[in-house]
Amino acid sequence: MKTVIQRVQRASVTIGGTLHSSISAGMLVLVGIQADDTDEDISWLAAKIANLRIFDDEEGVMNRSILETGGDILAVSQFTLMARTRKGNRPSYIDAAKPEISVPLYERFVQVLADTLGKPVPTGVFGADMQVELVNDGPVTILIDTKNRI
Repeated sequence: MKTVIQRVQRASVTIGGTLHSSISAGMLVLVGIQADDTDEDISWLAAKIANLRIFDDEEGVMNRSILETGGDILAVSQFTLMARTRKGNRPSYIDAAKPEISVPLYERFVQVLADTLGKPVPTGVFGADMQVELVNDGPVTILIDTKNRI
């Protein structure tokens, strides 16, 4: 799994001109899934995100997690995170898992993340044409790839 995590003042997903979900201060998490991702990847990644210390403490140092701040997380599936760009100018998405694999993994990831936070995690709609808006706070943007955890 690959994620792009953005610390946000607010974020939202609109589909077909209608607001689908939104959050105030917290994280926007873009999620890409490969066919060989596992429940172990999901557990590790959800814990990593929940405990990632990217929020300021009283002294302005990034030393607090989303668990400590009580902020929200908006999770949006994004197969384009799996793009291969080594050859040519047209990205290849061969590493992205097919929907029959990625949908259940994405849904489990969102549920594990919600269980870890102790509250619901709003999402986009898998496979939909979404307009994602955010106000990146900092800006703070973190990339995490479960294949690079060791």
